[in-house]
Amino acid sequence: MSEQRARLSNAELAALARIGFGLVESEPPLPSAAELEDAEGVLVATRSDSGLTMREIPRWRSPAAVRAELEARGWSQPATWIGQPPEDTVGLPDRLLVLLPVAGTAPDSAVVSLGAAVWADRTADRECLLVPVPVTAAAPELPWPALAAAYGGGPIAGQLDLLPPRTGGRAVMFTGLSGAGKSTIAGRLVELLVERGSTVTLLDGDEVRGHLSAGLGFSRADRDTNVRRIGWVAAQIAKHGGLAVCAPIAPYAATRADARRLVEEQAGPGSFVLVHVATPLAECEARDRKGLYAKARRGEIAEFTGISDPYEEPTDADLTIDTRSVAVDEAARQVLAHLAGG
Repeated sequence: MSEQRARLSNAELAALARIGFGLVESEPPLPSAAELEDAEGVLVATRSDSGLTMREIPRWRSPAAVRAELEARGWSQPATWIGQPPEDTVGLPDRLLVLLPVAGTAPDSAVVSLGAAVWADRTADRECLLVPVPVTAAAPELPWPALAAAYGGGPIAGQLDLLPPRTGGRAVMFTGLSGAGKSTIAGRLVELLVERGSTVTLLDGDEVRGHLSAGLGFSRADRDTNVRRIGWVAAQIAKHGGLAVCAPIAPYAATRADARRLVEEQAGPGSFVLVHVATPLAECEARDRKGLYAKARRGEIAEFTGISDPYEEPTDADLTIDTRSVAVDEAARQVLAHLAGG
């Protein structure tokens, strides 16, 4: 075996739960390590020549445990609902087994708590048992009737909002050359959001460098680490329904893609917004109040983006802004409008 112990992603943990609970037959592609653990380091399965041996899988309740609870409640095959409740709950059965497909989300994601809160609010006059299940909402790994039967439910009463779950959190990442206007636009965006009552966390490039990424240099590896750290923090904020605004240079496409993946794995599709502040190099040099570009031209600053180190222009930006023709306030309002429309 290639390694003794491996840590599973949230998606891999859900896949392990599906096979461990007997919901699917084929073993999912998992690391070949002898011991598999969750994100907290809890051992969830061991591998030997005879195959996988499951242990308790944190977060996921087994179908057997749910069936036992239904029996204890005296519920015999209650009507089953998949996903979020409808706006109008008139006509729903008095008793419901609610299965919430949240495979791939983090255990402490706001998706589950928000889902439970919505059900509690809309069905206060009914009895509901809500169970998060390790199944993907938009592409279920088994038919809904089979899932309901596995957990002791009866006929499917309905289903709603089976898009991949979203926490409601967002992360906006500005990228562009030094002097492009990223931090200025990001700061104005934060002001506009606060004026509208939003709680926002600003992860400015310079401030992050002084704290979260203190000690890192400007090699490609260090730049990648810096942006991935920003992406990870932004993902934690978005995971809980918050809003993060980031303004690093983020010169490399692959690292920006990593940041997008980190956020969208935690907060859902569309939760990451990449804004390319596409101010050209010549304009950035002309604005250079600190003289950094001049120093870089003279070779006094090594690995300076746009001069001695590349800037890979985004091909996947959600919004592109050229500050030669767009004022700061207008640029920030364009981003705000994009957020409102998404």
